[in-house]
Order: sequence, then C-alpha cells, then structure tokens
Amino acid sequence: MLQNHIKPIVSKYEKINLSEMDEVKLMNRVDTKFAFNFSQFKTILSGLNNSYRILEIDGTRMPFYESLYYDGENFKFYNDHYLGRQNRFKVRFRKYVDSNLSFLEVKHKIKGRTKKTRINADEISLNLNSEQLFFLQEILHSDIQLVPKLWNSFHRITLVSSDIKERLTLDFDLTFKWNDQEINLDNLVIAELKQEYVNKKSPFYVLMKSLVIRPYRISKYCLGSLEVHGIKNLRYNRFKEKLRRLRSINSKNREI
Repeated sequence: MLQNHIKPIVSKYEKINLSEMDEVKLMNRVDTKFAFNFSQFKTILSGLNNSYRILEIDGTRMPFYESLYYDGENFKFYNDHYLGRQNRFKVRFRKYVDSNLSFLEVKHKIKGRTKKTRINADEISLNLNSEQLFFLQEILHSDIQLVPKLWNSFHRITLVSSDIKERLTLDFDLTFKWNDQEINLDNLVIAELKQEYVNKKSPFYVLMKSLVIRPYRISKYCLGSLEVHGIKNLRYNRFKEKLRRLRSINSKNREI
C-alpha cells in the first residue's frame, strides 16, 4: 500500500480536526496546482511538518476519496476547460469513504477564482434526483442534460498552514475508470494550494521553488477523461504536451 511508504513521515505532523479547519474552508479561493512523482512527494512531506498541521478524521490522516464526474453528452465542461474559458464548471459527486459522507458538488471557476458549492447526498448516484437537478439548475443557469462520465479515486493528505490562511491538498494513488477502461497513475502526485489570494511566501510555494517544481495547470477530470475516453473522442491537441509531461512524471524514478 502506498500509504505505508509515507506513514512514518505523516505521523510526525501535529494534527488538526474538522471543526478547527472550518476557519480555513476557503470555498471562494485561488487554486495553484503542482505535479510531481512519489519520490519527490516523500521529500516534500518531510520539509513541511514545521509549517503545517495535518487533517485527521477518526484516526485517519490519508483518507480515501471517490468521485463521479458529470458532464454534457458532448463533454461541454471538458471543452470549456480545453478552450480556456474564464467562466466554467465542474459537477461531481464526491464520497469521503472513511467517513461515509457524500456530496454533490459544483466547482465554478471564473476569472481565476474557484467557488465551490455543495449539498449532502445519500450516496454517489448514476442518476440525479429532482432535488439535485434543482440545485444544479440554480447554479448552472442552464438546461444542459448532464450524464455521468468518469469515476476517479485517490488518497488525500490535507495540510493546514500554522501561520497563514491556506490549505494544501496532496492527492496520490490516482485511478480513473469508465466502463472497461481503468488507468492507474500510482507514481503521480497532484498538489493543490488553496489561498484567498496567491501568496508566493507560503512555505509550500517556497519549497516548490527550491525544488524547481513550477505551478502547473492541471485538471484531474480532463486528465482522466483523456485517459479513459481516448483522444479519438475528445479534443486533444492543446493538451498533448500536458498529457505527455504527466505521463513522464508518472513513469520517472519509480520506487513502487
């Protein structure tokens, strides 16, 4: 299990609980993403424990997440991202498996900021009920017919700054699947720094600079869609170099 490779490092962090983390929900924020391999991940984790606390829920510091993304039949949300539109959405169910909690979530990105809105759900569903459809209509202001498009799962570490208002999520052991297609990117780690405004003095940002790991625009939904639906079914050229680089990171310096 990948968690065993970093468990000794993770155990050194001071913990924070959910109620304490409410102060840094950052539902309206700026996201900055980075990508690196698992070997670098261990180095990075070792360099942050004096600056961040780790979210622990019921004794779990590396919880397992499952997501089901919805999109239009013709991949409208994917195409909006592909075209770089400044006003775009993602719709997904997300299940916090260890806590057995599920939500229907909408991420709205507009002019560089991300706003997340969600409602409780009994479970991840392949069909949207009337309450969920109303919730989506109120936010999307569109009659787009949404259908499930992609399953995604991963383990996540959530770090909360001890000094400034920011959170950092580190997603690893990534799996994407749809029907009979399943892709495992077990050497790729995607980090997302969530801040009110971009602050390059953040300890994580400073560490990334010292390791020459630059910010990288990446969408797990777009990456997974390309991997499982294939380049024959999706617009691809603008993402070609990005996909090549992420596959290269996943294959580099493998220890697992």
